[in-house]
Amino acid sequence: MNVLITGGTGLIGTAFIKQFTNLNITVLARSIPKAKAILPAQVALISSLDQLTNLDDFDAVINLAGEPIIDKRWRDKQKDIICQSRWHITEQLVALFARSSNPPKVFISGSAIGIYSDRGDDELPETAAVSACDFPSTLCSTWEQIANKASPYTRVVTLRTGIVLSTQGGALKKLLLPFKCFVGGPISHGQQYMSWIHYQDMIHGIYFLLSADKVSGPVNMVAPEPLPNRVFTQTLAGVLNRFAIIPAPKLMLWLGLGESSCLLVDSQRVVPQVLIKHGYDFKFSNLKAALKDLLIKQ
Repeated sequence: MNVLITGGTGLIGTAFIKQFTNLNITVLARSIPKAKAILPAQVALISSLDQLTNLDDFDAVINLAGEPIIDKRWRDKQKDIICQSRWHITEQLVALFARSSNPPKVFISGSAIGIYSDRGDDELPETAAVSACDFPSTLCSTWEQIANKASPYTRVVTLRTGIVLSTQGGALKKLLLPFKCFVGGPISHGQQYMSWIHYQDMIHGIYFLLSADKVSGPVNMVAPEPLPNRVFTQTLAGVLNRFAIIPAPKLMLWLGLGESSCLLVDSQRVVPQVLIKHGYDFKFSNLKAALKDLLIKQ
């Protein structure tokens, strides 16, 4: 299978490419030297989608590109960078699908559970209503709308991704330092739900979706066990043999992160209804087992 991947040097893209060496992969990379240093030698690299006139040579497209969402404060300029890094490249891919006489059979495009906004204890399958009411939901709603413009030409799947657990990056790596220094604890009141997924289930889930011909539309890329933040942090502390007693107040998070602190305090109790319905077998459905796999063997 010939697969075009954008965002191939990111956390998920890199792990996917290194895991599934049976695929013939072409990666869109902003920096070819950086990509060569990270990715296996057999991966083909292009620096611009302008190098392609269509997508006839590919069986699938996986679109993971995007500026990291929480690394910088959400000032207007940064918001625009975050949005355009996702929307523009997705628009380019849709245009290439339209120009293809033999388009790829599937277009798997990124999104995130931020599309659901702050929903308290409500259980959120893929059929839950969404509305663009804040920055994350507006970002993801527009991103999905753009990707779905490819539906006349291919099967479109949008990945509503939760908190990806990996020691190589993402939220878990940021959480580890305070816990290892004995100053970890719940975020705000700790009652907000955290919907997480082990990176191995993230990449195997994407691989599963490549050939799951009956699946289209949004797919919640989360484990079946969303947990309140207080339980999540207590579980993490237990695996690390630490305490989780020092809370991070909401005001402190706002002062440190600004508007992006909503990613830590909003509650999204998301469930992977589509993956379960279509027979995906989770490798890590239990948080303690997932954290032990990632942390104990180090």
